[in-house]
Parts: sequence; C-alpha cells; structure tokens
Amino acid sequence: MELVQVQNLTKIYPDSVSGEYRALDGISFSAKAGEVFGLLGPNGAGKTTALRILATILKPTSGQAKVFHFDVATQADYVRHSIGFVSNNTAIYDRMSAWEMVEYFGKLYGIEEDALEERMHFMFDQLQMRDFRDCPGAKMSTGMKQKVSIARALVHDPPVLIFDEASLGLDVLVARALQLIVKDLRDQGKCIIYSTHIMREVERLCDRVAIMYKGRIVDTGTLDELAERHHQGDFEELFYQLLLRGDAPMESLFAGGVS
Repeated sequence: MELVQVQNLTKIYPDSVSGEYRALDGISFSAKAGEVFGLLGPNGAGKTTALRILATILKPTSGQAKVFHFDVATQADYVRHSIGFVSNNTAIYDRMSAWEMVEYFGKLYGIEEDALEERMHFMFDQLQMRDFRDCPGAKMSTGMKQKVSIARALVHDPPVLIFDEASLGLDVLVARALQLIVKDLRDQGKCIIYSTHIMREVERLCDRVAIMYKGRIVDTGTLDELAERHHQGDFEELFYQLLLRGDAPMESLFAGGVS
C-alpha cells in the first residue's frame, strides 16, 4: 500500500537576481508501507524542501503530495497526526526529563493517560531509554537527545516516519542503534522516508532510493536496479557519476558533504 504519493511537486522562491529559484522542479515518487525510501543528493538538491513539504512545514507552489491519503496542503492537521518527524537538530527542553518530554508530546496528540503510559513504557524499553528516563535535557548526550526525538516522533504510533539526516553528528554506536531502530520500524510495517549523506546507511537501510540534483530526481529504484541500469556496482561511484552527468560542479560534491 502506497502511504506517500508525490506528483509533480514544485516549490519556487522569489530570487532578486534570476526572478525565481526552483527548490523543487516537478518531482514525483511514492513510498509503501514496510519500506525505507531514501532521498539522496548534494547540498541544495531539494531533499530537505521535499521532506518539509511532506511534514506540512512548507506549502508547495504546485503539484500534489499525499501522506496516508491526506493532502499536505489542504488536510495538514490529518497529515501531522499521520507522521513522525526526526531531524538532526530537533530542540530538546533543557529542564524536562526524557520521560516528561515524551509524555508532553503524547498529551499534545490527545492520547488518553492510561494508553499514553502504556505506550511510553513500551517505547522506553524498545529504545533502551530506561537508564536516562529522569535525566534532564541539559545533561543528555547527543545520542540520548536523538533517542528522545525518536520517541516523541513515535509516541502516537504514526504510519509514516520521516528521518531528515537523523544520524548526523552521532557516534558509531548510536548511529548503528538508529539503523536497527529504523529496520525494526520497517518490519512493523511503517513507511519510512530516510535521507542521509552516508552511503553505507543507504546500502544497509534503503529498499529504494531517489537521487536528487537541482530540485529534480535524477533516477530512482532499488540499488540493484540502479546498478544494472548504469552498469556500476559501486553505489558511491554510481552516485558520483549521475551528478557529473547532470553537470554538477565538482565543488558541490564535496563542500559540506552530501546531504
């Protein structure tokens, strides 16, 4: 079942020099339940813009995007109840404990007290958060903060999850734990949109991937399909060659990394 449907999605910003800047230029893709769909592209490719539109943070200029059959532009409230959003810079309240923060977001979603407590106990066990449940945000490590971000994105048990560079800045152990969490969520039947700048994560996690450049999707498919289509078995080299074919300037490949 397709839980995310994007058709000819365009986002245009005014530009004082050229008149307009197309952050997204008519992209289309879909993602299914029980699937990790990866978005990959250099800085400025439009990946984060696409994710923010799916999360109803931005409105598209034209085109259509649906999440769990709800339109992101006209049914934003329903979309927000159908998604969980995790990024690499989600704010954590310094004076609230891990438990208090997740509980707070559960109440915002209108979850009844008994059901919320049961859900939180399940998540704190699943995410191995028991040992710091009473730790205030100001004293949390980066890994602890990211687990809290994941827990509050999951508290209402949404069918669709969006991970926007969620592993950025995490150490090896925490990043690997995040990968295991994502795999488990996929096995539970969640639809996951996952962006990362780390090729190994793409290879380990993504069932399908869309490669973006200059607001467009250059190609999409499974890693095997992409390898066969472009006669290249090394995914990092395949990615590099696709950008070169799109006339990507060399400095954009390396300045700030791939995002």
